[in-house]
Amino acid sequence: MNGMTQQEWVEEAWNQALAKTKRNSQRIGAAFPHASQGGKYVLEVPSWWTAGFWPGMLWQLYAGSGAGDGGLKAIAEDCEQQLDEVLDGYGKLDHDLGFMWLLTSVANYKLTGAEASRIRGLKAASHLAARFNLKGRYIRAWNPWHEGEDNSGVAIIDCSMNTSLLFWASAVSGDPRYRHVAEAHMDTVLEHFIRPDGSVYHIVNFDPETGEVLEKRGGQGYAPESAWSRGSAWALYGLALAYHHTGKQSYLDASKQVAHFFITRLPEDHVPHWDFRAPGAVGEIRDTSAGSCAASGLLLLASQVEASEAHVYRNAALSITESLYRNYGTWDDDGEEGLLLHGTSNYPENRNIDVPLIYGDFFYVEALARIRDAGPFYWE
Repeated sequence: MNGMTQQEWVEEAWNQALAKTKRNSQRIGAAFPHASQGGKYVLEVPSWWTAGFWPGMLWQLYAGSGAGDGGLKAIAEDCEQQLDEVLDGYGKLDHDLGFMWLLTSVANYKLTGAEASRIRGLKAASHLAARFNLKGRYIRAWNPWHEGEDNSGVAIIDCSMNTSLLFWASAVSGDPRYRHVAEAHMDTVLEHFIRPDGSVYHIVNFDPETGEVLEKRGGQGYAPESAWSRGSAWALYGLALAYHHTGKQSYLDASKQVAHFFITRLPEDHVPHWDFRAPGAVGEIRDTSAGSCAASGLLLLASQVEASEAHVYRNAALSITESLYRNYGTWDDDGEEGLLLHGTSNYPENRNIDVPLIYGDFFYVEALARIRDAGPFYWE
């Protein structure tokens, strides 16, 4: 990059992300940003599924910055404490317990050994395990959004990431039941979510009484048989994590299969379109959050395979991350809080299109931390 070595541009990228996040923290504080509108992150209620990404990013930057930054740590801890009302309130909990408590309580416990955080993580894991449907061998996704709605048979690819909370819970508690649930769900991902070409379905609807597959839906993708790129990123990363936790070869093979589909469909600048099969101009819209999530997952995947093939995944991850930094970053724009432009949250519902997204920022920072070997990583 302009004559810079990899180490030089990565350090510059890290330092700019750290500096911008520190500035952002003065306004955002212990709140829960999701998508940037008009240059400022819109703050959501603590029960919103993205609540873990801001404190998770603060923990990642804190852990990877030498002596750390007490201000970032304090904000992350405050966010975690605010989530107690969600955890103990129960009614708004769904499959995203992993996104929320891995990046808050588990992160805190890994870094500080805080006992209260360990207990929070185990409580969240117990609630997540309780969503398991024995007949269909899946973790139920959403609760009813509207009166009369029935989501009891719905499972989604995003939950591939949340199962890491269950693997963690088994490891720290010595109770294998959490891991059994996680493996059963990931086996269902292998059977019903991954297509032969490595693309993935977003939503599979099961009969909750019998476990029979009823339909496969487009969800946040363009169509049922299209290829939503962030769904691919959830899958390749989640499967690599499942292999990390279990050593089961089938998970590694599937992660590689999805990774090859993802990598071979990247455009010239290495940052994915929001759906790899969306037609025409609609298909030209980017999703930087899919890129950053995939980059971090590809770096994990590269560490799990033989050296003769690791370069395929690592080089792709480096190309994505460097392009995000060079072409999509906001380092010279003090009027924009988001780190990365051109994220796409939910195109079919026309929500948060072509804007910075907090999870895109989080995974970008995490990918930089992986390149710098500056863990820990809270999914692991």
